[in-house]
Amino acid sequence: MKRVLTAVVLIPLVILALFKAPLWLFAVLVFGVAVLATHEYLEMAKASGFRPFRTLSYLLLAWVFVTFSLSAGLEVTPLFLISLLMLLVPLVVFSFAFMVAAMRRDPLSQALADAAVSFLMLPYVAIPLVLIFVQRRTGGTGALFLLYLMIMVWAGDIAAFYFGRAFGKNKLAPRVSPGKTWEGAIASTAGSIIVGLLLFRYSLAIEHALFRSRLLDFTNDFFRDSSQTGPVFINFGAPTWLVILFALCINIAAQLGDLVESAFKRGAGLKDSGTLLPGHGGVLDRIDALLFAIPVGWLFYTGGMQFLFRIVRY
Repeated sequence: MKRVLTAVVLIPLVILALFKAPLWLFAVLVFGVAVLATHEYLEMAKASGFRPFRTLSYLLLAWVFVTFSLSAGLEVTPLFLISLLMLLVPLVVFSFAFMVAAMRRDPLSQALADAAVSFLMLPYVAIPLVLIFVQRRTGGTGALFLLYLMIMVWAGDIAAFYFGRAFGKNKLAPRVSPGKTWEGAIASTAGSIIVGLLLFRYSLAIEHALFRSRLLDFTNDFFRDSSQTGPVFINFGAPTWLVILFALCINIAAQLGDLVESAFKRGAGLKDSGTLLPGHGGVLDRIDALLFAIPVGWLFYTGGMQFLFRIVRY
């Protein structure tokens, strides 16, 4: 019951933040989630026998968000290149800082492991979460694309949970997560694909419903330019084969993200990454699948899917 109630509260809040929050507030909210996820990750690392560098990890996380906030949405101009350089150079400096700090470790056999596990926070937590903000900043297509991606991940998770409990017999990864089965994994994939096809097939109807519920505000420049008049909707005109491929890749990434976090927890001797969310554990327990799925979705979006969308005026 706690699991259901928590989801009932959190999902509407996520949708409200995605569509209604000002960009600065959305960035603050995502950064807050990233801080909580980083805290839980560092705690898991500590429980696994490592001694991560907390202060340097939080500074690296903050730098990534600040730099992406300044450079996201900029055209490829000298200013953009300077912003990109501002991100890349400090990343190298931070990697050196972790290694230099590791020299003080005793015994020195822990130096490499502690530096590596601290810096791993960057690709595991920081980059996937900052991509949420970057994609939200791209405009209406980015926000709706994020919503569809999240719904597909949630659908796969729900299908795996209930179908696996009812019909699961063959263990998927017993050493990592004894409760997961191949039957549940297949149901998860099928659920994501079916929901993805429905979302893209009825995208205009969904947008009309969001517009009527005042979640979408088409008078805002976030969704249209000043030359447009009247409600403007985004038709996700992706072909069926591409939607299936997209949903399949998203689902596989999400399931791998779930298994990776389970492996981290089992290695640390923990049942959950935290206790913040009743019935769900910690923040990492809720976003583990998204951490792997969001970069995959970003590759699809920037790789050409956004060019298949067309604006429909009503």
